[in-house]
Amino acid sequence: MKKSTLAVVVLAAFLFIAMAFTVQQAAPVKYKNLKVLPKNTTKAELDSVMKLFTGSLGVKCGECHVRSNDAQRNFDFANDSLENKNTARGMMRMTARINKKYFKDVNKEKNIKTVTCFTCHNGKEHPGMKPPPQQQGPPGGPGGQPRPGGGGQPGAPSTGTPQKDTLPHGAPPPQTNGPRP
Repeated sequence: MKKSTLAVVVLAAFLFIAMAFTVQQAAPVKYKNLKVLPKNTTKAELDSVMKLFTGSLGVKCGECHVRSNDAQRNFDFANDSLENKNTARGMMRMTARINKKYFKDVNKEKNIKTVTCFTCHNGKEHPGMKPPPQQQGPPGGPGGQPRPGGGGQPGAPSTGTPQKDTLPHGAPPPQTNGPRP
């Protein structure tokens, strides 16, 4: 009987120690004040979205989130006092509508991903309202040669084929009868 009692005590001690070192699953984080993202958004998903924002707009967290008054100056993520946070929510809704309306069929084929913040912002806080100015260079293509397809000048319309059929001022080339000498 001593052996069986000893075995039970050893087994109980082993189970107690094993349970003490067992890493318990952390409870899922419940975020406050999610108005556009789903309420069951995970920490990894939220971190991914926030990294997309900071990279796409070239900003840091303080553009949308308010620091609290505690000693560590942590962010008060539920605080809505900064207008940029509400602007970001509106932009999230806008891109979701665009993607749902225009890209749902294309996305099945994986040809076009989706419209994101980066589509317009390109890493800048405010998207550009007009294209950058074109660089000025020699007329025509590289080395001053006429561009294939005609035009010769940057931005000139192209016919898609080199202009061999006309002379200056649009006159047709002279007709010949037979081979040239």
